[in-house]
Amino acid sequence: MDVTKESISCQQEQMSRGNLSSKELTAAYLKRIQQYDQNGPKINAVAELNPDAIFTAEALDRERMLRGPRGPLHGIPVLLKDNISTGDKMHTTAGSEALADNFARKDAPLVKQLRKAGAVILGKANLSEFARYIAQEFPDGYSSRCGQVKNPYDASFPVSGSSSGSAAAAAGCFCSAAVGTETAGSITYPSIFSGICGLKPTVGLVSRSGIIPICGQDTAGPMARTVTDCAILLSAMTTGPDADDAATGCTEHLIPKDYTVFLKPEDFRGMRIGVNRVRCDKESFPEDSDDMFEKELLLMQQAGAELVDCDIAFTGMDSGILGQATMLYEFKTALNFYLSRYAAGQCRSLADIIAYNQRHAKTALRYGQDLLLLAQEQTTGRLVESSYWSQKFRAIEEGQAALDTCLSQYELDVITSPCYSNLPAITGYPSITVPMGLSRSGVPAGISFYAGAFQEGKILTAAYGYEQVSKRRIPPAFDR
Repeated sequence: MDVTKESISCQQEQMSRGNLSSKELTAAYLKRIQQYDQNGPKINAVAELNPDAIFTAEALDRERMLRGPRGPLHGIPVLLKDNISTGDKMHTTAGSEALADNFARKDAPLVKQLRKAGAVILGKANLSEFARYIAQEFPDGYSSRCGQVKNPYDASFPVSGSSSGSAAAAAGCFCSAAVGTETAGSITYPSIFSGICGLKPTVGLVSRSGIIPICGQDTAGPMARTVTDCAILLSAMTTGPDADDAATGCTEHLIPKDYTVFLKPEDFRGMRIGVNRVRCDKESFPEDSDDMFEKELLLMQQAGAELVDCDIAFTGMDSGILGQATMLYEFKTALNFYLSRYAAGQCRSLADIIAYNQRHAKTALRYGQDLLLLAQEQTTGRLVESSYWSQKFRAIEEGQAALDTCLSQYELDVITSPCYSNLPAITGYPSITVPMGLSRSGVPAGISFYAGAFQEGKILTAAYGYEQVSKRRIPPAFDR
C-alpha cells in the first residue's frame, strides 16, 4: 500500500495500529514531492517546504505514544496556499517576488487551529500571484516567485483559479490534503481541473485574518481527494469568533465540532436537490460538461435523491459586480491592513509592492500589474465611492435573494450545477465541487453543490452521497 495515496482516515488507522508513523508519512510525501513536483513531470505545485516538518511529525509520534491522538488530523501532513500566514521558518509571499523576504509575524488563526488539531504543516503551495489580482491578462497558476503550476493530468490542460498549486498538490498526492482560498472561484475552479474535491465555506466560518487578501469575499477552504478528507480538514480549520474578523462574530452555534457526522449515504436518499443549469463562464469548461452532468443527474435520481428544476437567472456578471464592487475598491485597504499586522519584509504597503515591481520589472512584471495600479491610483481606500456601494448592495440583495428564494420556494436542501456557479461567491454562501470524471478531451470535469449560509453540513451530505454512488475520480496519468 502506498500510504501517500490513501485517505486521511486510512492513514490515521495505520498510525493507530502502529503500522505507520507521522514521520514516515511526512518523509514519504517529501520524497514524492522531489520525484514528481520538482523532477519528473515537474508539476511545480509546491512553493516552499517546512524545514521543521519532520521534527513536528516526530513530536506528534511521541505524543501519540504517551497520550494518544488529538483527533483525526493528528500527524497528517497538510500544505497551505502561500497567501496564508505561518509564524515559523517559512515565508508568506502570495507568490510575489516583492514579498519574497516576508516572514509572517504570527500564524493565521486557521493555522493555529490546524496545529492544535495535530496537523503537520508540510509547506506552502504555489499560486496565481496575489490570488490573481495583479493584472487583467495574467495566467492562472503563475507567480513571479515560483513560476508556473502545471496540471497533473497533462501540462497542456488548464490549472485555472488561484489555488492551482493547492489543487495540483492534492491531486498529485504531495500531501494528505491542502488548504486554498477563494474570492470568486479560486478553490472551485482548480479543484475541478485537477480532479479533486474543493469546499468553499460560508464567509465567516473560517477566520480570514492572516490571509493576504483581495477583499471581503475571501475565505479559506479544504481541498482534498475525497469529500471525507475535506470534511475532516474543515472540522479542524473552523475558528469561531475572531476579534480581527467581524464576519466570524457570533458563529459558535453555527459550527459543529465534527463535519464528518454529515457523511451518511442514507441521508442522501430523499434529499431535495435543485438543478440550476444557468452558469457563467461556460466556455472555460470541457464542451461535454453539460452532457456529463445530465448523466450524473440520472445517477443521483437512481440513488434516491429528488431533483427539482430551478434555473436561477441572476449571475451578477452583467455589470461586473465581482470585478468592481468588491475586489477593486476593497483591495488597497485590505492589503495595507494585512501588511501592517502580519508582514515583516521590506514591502509594507501596496505602494511599496508596486515600486518594487517597477524596479525589478524584468523578473517581477512579466505580465504587468495594471490591477495593482488601478487599486492604488483610482480608489480612495476609504470606500466612499458611490459606484462601489451601489454595486455592492446589488450583489448582496439580488444574489442572496435569488438563491434564498429558490431554496425556500422549492423547499430544497441544496442546489447543484454543472462545474461552477458564481452564486456562492457573490452571496458568501458555501459550495463544494466533486469530480464527475474525465471529459472526452481528458480534462477533468466536476459537479457543484451549494446551499444557504452555514449549510456546510447539507452540501457535504449531498456531495458525499453523490461521490459514493458515482466514484468518478480518476488519478493523474503518472499515478495509474
